[in-house]
Amino acid sequence: MRHGKKFNHLKRKTAHRKAMLANMACSLIEHKRIKTTLAKGKALRKYVEPLLTKAKTDTTHSRRVVFSYLKNKEAIKELFGDISNKIANRPGGYTRIIKTGFRLGDGAEMCIIELVDYNDLMLQTDDPSKKKTRRSRRRKKKGGDEAQAAAATTETATEEVKEEAQNVVEEVKQEATETVEEVKQEATDVVEEVKEEAQDVVDEATSEEPKADDAEEPKKDEE
Repeated sequence: MRHGKKFNHLKRKTAHRKAMLANMACSLIEHKRIKTTLAKGKALRKYVEPLLTKAKTDTTHSRRVVFSYLKNKEAIKELFGDISNKIANRPGGYTRIIKTGFRLGDGAEMCIIELVDYNDLMLQTDDPSKKKTRRSRRRKKKGGDEAQAAAATTETATEEVKEEAQNVVEEVKQEATETVEEVKQEATDVVEEVKEEAQDVVDEATSEEPKADDAEEPKKDEE
């Protein structure tokens, strides 16, 4: 039964679960992005985000509290150094989970969990100056110039991708023609060799026939 089960135990004992989450948190702090299962990613998000909030206040007490969870000096140094400066102005939501499909072996749902402030592609698309507002049908659409600029950039990107794809197709065609010519040349060489061998066999057979006749003549005389 699920009585009192308010979090995912991940089919592990308490000590094993804490050690695994601490190890994953250190890897996330070191590499800024890790790949894991969706269940472990959600559990790690609940585990590591309070530690990231604690790292905003760089005091001895905060360092000791975070060290009691992670037990890794290099991770503590990175967390209270570069990462704390990156997340200083962010009020929570330090991590992002991106689903990546299912694992082939056991069908487990996989994901990528990363620190939000270290994904440059996502930061370029997000505009912090715009605040979330309720949309209504009466309001006119704003940002027409921005939309046109975005459309233009997407068109240029698609054209570049098309050109690259065309170049790759041409290279593949050229390589295919070269390989076909090589195969044809090898086939013709093999056919010529087979013809020569067949001709040699025919010549040998024709040269041996009169010898057989000479051998039969004395037998007739003896009779």
